[in-house]
Amino acid sequence: MAAIEVTGLHKRFRRTVALDGVDFAVEPGEIFGLLGRNGAGKSTAVAAIAGLIKPDRGSVRVLGLDPIAQRADVRRVLGVQLQDAALHGALTVRELIRLHRGLHGDGLDPDALIESLGLGHRAGARFEQLSGGEAQRVSIAAALVGRPRVAVLDELTTGLDPEARRDVWRIVTDLRDDGVTVLLVSHAMEEVERLCDRVALLDHGKLLALDSPAGLIALTGRTGLDEAFLALTGGAR
Repeated sequence: MAAIEVTGLHKRFRRTVALDGVDFAVEPGEIFGLLGRNGAGKSTAVAAIAGLIKPDRGSVRVLGLDPIAQRADVRRVLGVQLQDAALHGALTVRELIRLHRGLHGDGLDPDALIESLGLGHRAGARFEQLSGGEAQRVSIAAALVGRPRVAVLDELTTGLDPEARRDVWRIVTDLRDDGVTVLLVSHAMEEVERLCDRVALLDHGKLLALDSPAGLIALTGRTGLDEAFLALTGGAR
Protein backbone atom coordinates (compact mmCIF):
# COMPACT_ATOMS: atom_id res chain seq x y z
CA MET A 1 0.00 0.00 0.00
CA ALA A 2 1.32 3.45 -0.93
CA ALA A 3 1.81 5.98 1.84
CA ILE A 4 0.21 8.65 -0.38
CA GLU A 5 -1.73 7.83 -3.53
CA VAL A 6 -3.02 10.58 -5.82
CA THR A 7 -5.18 9.38 -8.74
CA GLY A 8 -6.67 11.48 -11.54
CA LEU A 9 -6.73 14.57 -9.34
CA HIS A 10 -8.66 17.54 -10.76
CA LYS A 11 -9.33 20.86 -9.05
CA ARG A 12 -10.64 24.09 -10.55
CA PHE A 13 -10.94 27.49 -8.87
CA ARG A 14 -13.38 29.49 -11.00
CA ARG A 15 -11.61 29.82 -14.37
CA THR A 16 -8.27 28.48 -13.14
CA VAL A 17 -7.51 24.78 -13.46
CA ALA A 18 -5.12 24.14 -10.57
CA LEU A 19 -4.80 20.38 -11.08
CA ASP A 20 -5.57 18.54 -14.29
CA GLY A 21 -5.50 14.77 -13.92
CA VAL A 22 -2.46 14.42 -11.64
CA ASP A 23 -1.31 10.91 -10.67
CA PHE A 24 1.53 9.91 -8.36
CA ALA A 25 2.21 7.55 -5.49
CA VAL A 26 4.62 8.01 -2.60
CA GLU A 27 6.08 4.77 -1.30
CA PRO A 28 6.43 4.05 2.43
CA GLY A 29 9.68 5.30 3.90
CA GLU A 30 10.76 7.54 1.04
CA ILE A 31 11.37 11.27 0.79
CA PHE A 32 9.33 12.40 -2.20
CA GLY A 33 9.79 15.87 -3.65
CA LEU A 34 7.03 17.96 -5.20
CA LEU A 35 8.43 20.64 -7.51
CA GLY A 36 6.99 23.28 -9.81
CA ARG A 37 6.90 26.96 -10.53
CA ASN A 38 4.54 29.24 -8.61
CA GLY A 39 1.02 28.35 -9.75
CA ALA A 40 1.99 24.86 -10.91
CA GLY A 41 -0.48 23.20 -8.53
CA LYS A 42 1.80 22.15 -5.67
CA SER A 43 -0.13 23.91 -2.90
CA THR A 44 -3.45 22.61 -4.24
CA ALA A 45 -2.11 19.06 -4.26
CA VAL A 46 -0.84 19.43 -0.68
CA ALA A 47 -4.18 20.89 0.44
CA ALA A 48 -5.99 17.91 -1.08
CA ILE A 49 -3.64 15.45 0.61
CA ALA A 50 -4.14 17.20 3.94
CA GLY A 51 -7.91 17.15 3.53
CA LEU A 52 -8.16 20.94 3.43
CA ILE A 53 -9.93 20.98 0.05
CA LYS A 54 -12.13 18.48 -1.77
CA PRO A 55 -11.05 17.54 -5.31
CA ASP A 56 -13.55 18.05 -8.12
CA ARG A 57 -12.58 14.64 -9.51
CA GLY A 58 -10.10 11.96 -8.67
CA SER A 59 -9.01 10.61 -5.32
CA VAL A 60 -6.40 10.96 -2.60
CA ARG A 61 -5.47 8.30 -0.07
CA VAL A 62 -3.08 8.55 2.87
CA LEU A 63 -2.18 5.06 4.06
CA GLY A 64 -5.40 3.93 2.41
CA LEU A 65 -7.51 6.58 4.17
CA ASP A 66 -9.64 9.28 2.55
CA PRO A 67 -8.54 12.70 3.95
CA ILE A 68 -12.08 14.07 3.63
CA ALA A 69 -14.29 11.13 4.61
CA GLN A 70 -11.86 9.81 7.25
CA ARG A 71 -10.45 13.11 8.48
CA ALA A 72 -9.99 12.08 12.12
CA ASP A 73 -8.16 8.89 11.19
CA VAL A 74 -5.88 10.75 8.78
CA ARG A 75 -4.97 13.30 11.43
CA ARG A 76 -3.62 10.48 13.58
CA VAL A 77 -1.09 9.42 10.94
CA LEU A 78 -0.38 12.64 9.01
CA GLY A 79 1.72 15.61 10.11
CA VAL A 80 1.50 18.76 7.99
CA GLN A 81 3.71 21.85 8.00
CA LEU A 82 2.39 24.54 5.67
CA GLN A 83 4.46 27.54 4.63
CA ASP A 84 1.79 30.04 5.69
CA ALA A 85 0.40 28.16 8.67
CA ALA A 86 -0.79 30.42 11.52
CA LEU A 87 -0.25 29.44 15.15
CA HIS A 88 -1.66 31.19 18.21
CA GLY A 89 0.48 34.28 18.70
CA ALA A 90 -0.08 34.61 22.45
CA LEU A 91 1.19 31.11 23.29
CA THR A 92 4.84 30.38 23.92
CA VAL A 93 6.89 27.98 21.84
CA ARG A 94 6.77 25.37 24.61
CA GLU A 95 3.02 25.79 25.10
CA LEU A 96 2.34 25.41 21.38
CA ILE A 97 4.37 22.24 20.98
CA ARG A 98 2.96 20.69 24.15
CA LEU A 99 -0.54 21.57 22.92
CA HIS A 100 0.06 19.82 19.60
CA ARG A 101 1.64 16.86 21.40
CA GLY A 102 -1.51 16.53 23.50
CA LEU A 103 -3.60 16.02 20.36
CA HIS A 104 -1.90 12.68 19.67
CA GLY A 105 -1.85 9.37 21.50
CA ASP A 106 1.86 8.97 20.81
CA GLY A 107 4.56 11.47 20.09
CA LEU A 108 7.97 12.98 20.64
CA ASP A 109 9.19 14.76 23.75
CA PRO A 110 8.27 18.43 23.13
CA ASP A 111 11.29 19.88 24.93
CA ALA A 112 13.73 17.56 23.15
CA LEU A 113 12.19 18.45 19.77
CA ILE A 114 12.38 22.16 20.56
CA GLU A 115 16.06 21.79 21.40
CA SER A 116 16.78 19.77 18.26
CA LEU A 117 15.37 22.59 16.13
CA GLY A 118 17.56 25.18 17.83
CA LEU A 119 14.70 26.80 19.71
CA GLY A 120 15.66 25.95 23.27
CA HIS A 121 16.57 29.55 24.09
CA ARG A 122 13.20 30.71 22.73
CA ALA A 123 11.00 28.09 24.42
CA GLY A 124 9.45 30.70 26.70
CA ALA A 125 8.92 33.31 23.98
CA ARG A 126 5.46 33.98 22.57
CA PHE A 127 4.95 32.94 18.96
CA GLU A 128 4.19 36.53 17.94
CA GLN A 129 7.67 37.56 19.16
CA LEU A 130 9.57 35.13 16.91
CA SER A 131 11.48 35.91 13.76
CA GLY A 132 10.30 34.40 10.48
CA GLY A 133 12.88 31.62 10.65
CA GLU A 134 12.03 30.81 14.26
CA ALA A 135 8.32 30.71 13.47
CA GLN A 136 9.04 28.32 10.60
CA ARG A 137 10.86 25.96 12.95
CA VAL A 138 7.96 26.03 15.42
CA SER A 139 5.62 25.09 12.57
CA ILE A 140 7.89 22.15 11.72
CA ALA A 141 7.93 21.05 15.37
CA ALA A 142 4.13 21.21 15.55
CA ALA A 143 3.91 18.93 12.50
CA LEU A 144 6.39 16.39 13.84
CA VAL A 145 5.66 16.23 17.56
CA GLY A 146 2.83 13.73 17.06
CA ARG A 147 5.29 11.24 15.52
CA PRO A 148 3.37 10.99 12.22
CA ARG A 149 3.75 8.05 9.85
CA VAL A 150 3.51 10.49 6.93
CA ALA A 151 4.80 14.08 7.02
CA VAL A 152 4.06 16.83 4.51
CA LEU A 153 6.64 19.61 4.70
CA ASP A 154 6.00 22.73 2.60
CA GLU A 155 9.06 24.94 2.01
CA LEU A 156 10.37 23.83 5.38
CA THR A 157 13.69 25.71 5.30
CA THR A 158 12.39 29.07 4.07
CA GLY A 159 13.93 31.81 6.19
CA LEU A 160 16.46 29.55 7.93
CA ASP A 161 20.17 30.30 8.06
CA PRO A 162 22.59 27.71 6.61
CA GLU A 163 23.29 26.03 9.95
CA ALA A 164 19.60 25.75 10.85
CA ARG A 165 18.88 24.47 7.32
CA ARG A 166 21.40 21.65 7.77
CA ASP A 167 19.87 20.80 11.15
CA VAL A 168 16.42 20.52 9.56
CA TRP A 169 17.82 18.37 6.73
CA ARG A 170 19.22 16.03 9.39
CA ILE A 171 15.81 15.82 11.06
CA VAL A 172 14.19 14.93 7.74
CA THR A 173 16.68 12.14 7.03
CA ASP A 174 16.25 10.90 10.61
CA LEU A 175 12.50 10.73 9.98
CA ARG A 176 13.08 8.54 6.94
CA ASP A 177 15.46 6.35 8.92
CA ASP A 178 12.68 5.91 11.48
CA GLY A 179 10.29 4.77 8.73
CA VAL A 180 8.37 8.03 8.28
CA THR A 181 7.32 8.90 4.74
CA VAL A 182 8.04 12.53 3.80
CA LEU A 183 6.44 14.61 1.06
CA LEU A 184 8.71 17.61 0.61
CA VAL A 185 7.56 20.71 -1.27
CA SER A 186 10.52 22.96 -2.01
CA HIS A 187 11.99 25.53 -4.38
CA ALA A 188 15.49 24.82 -3.03
CA MET A 189 17.08 22.56 -5.63
CA GLU A 190 20.08 21.73 -3.44
CA GLU A 191 17.67 20.58 -0.75
CA VAL A 192 15.67 18.41 -3.14
CA GLU A 193 18.74 16.92 -4.78
CA ARG A 194 20.26 16.11 -1.40
CA LEU A 195 17.17 14.70 0.33
CA CYS A 196 14.67 13.28 -2.16
CA ASP A 197 14.52 9.73 -3.43
CA ARG A 198 12.10 10.70 -6.20
CA VAL A 199 10.61 13.92 -7.52
CA ALA A 200 7.29 14.80 -9.19
CA LEU A 201 7.45 17.93 -11.34
CA LEU A 202 4.17 19.79 -11.85
CA ASP A 203 3.59 22.41 -14.52
CA HIS A 204 0.28 24.20 -15.18
CA GLY A 205 -1.56 21.62 -13.10
CA LYS A 206 -0.18 18.60 -14.93
CA LEU A 207 2.45 16.05 -14.01
CA LEU A 208 5.38 16.89 -16.26
CA ALA A 209 7.95 14.34 -15.02
CA LEU A 210 8.50 11.83 -12.23
CA ASP A 211 11.93 10.37 -11.51
CA SER A 212 14.84 10.48 -9.10
CA PRO A 213 16.79 13.77 -9.05
CA ALA A 214 19.61 11.98 -10.88
CA GLY A 215 17.10 10.64 -13.40
CA LEU A 216 15.72 14.10 -14.14
CA ILE A 217 19.24 15.43 -14.60
CA ALA A 218 20.12 12.57 -16.93
CA LEU A 219 16.86 13.02 -18.88
CA THR A 220 17.80 16.59 -19.75
CA GLY A 221 21.53 16.06 -20.10
CA ARG A 222 22.20 18.88 -17.64
CA THR A 223 24.70 19.03 -14.79
CA GLY A 224 22.37 19.78 -11.88
CA LEU A 225 18.74 19.68 -10.80
CA ASP A 226 18.35 23.44 -11.08
CA GLU A 227 19.33 23.36 -14.75
CA ALA A 228 17.19 20.26 -15.36
CA PHE A 229 14.20 22.02 -13.81
CA LEU A 230 14.61 25.00 -16.11
CA ALA A 231 15.03 22.76 -19.14
CA LEU A 232 11.86 20.79 -18.37
CA THR A 233 9.65 23.76 -17.50
CA GLY A 234 11.07 26.14 -20.07
CA GLY A 235 11.31 29.05 -17.68
CA ALA A 236 12.36 30.48 -14.35
CA ARG A 237 11.10 29.10 -11.06
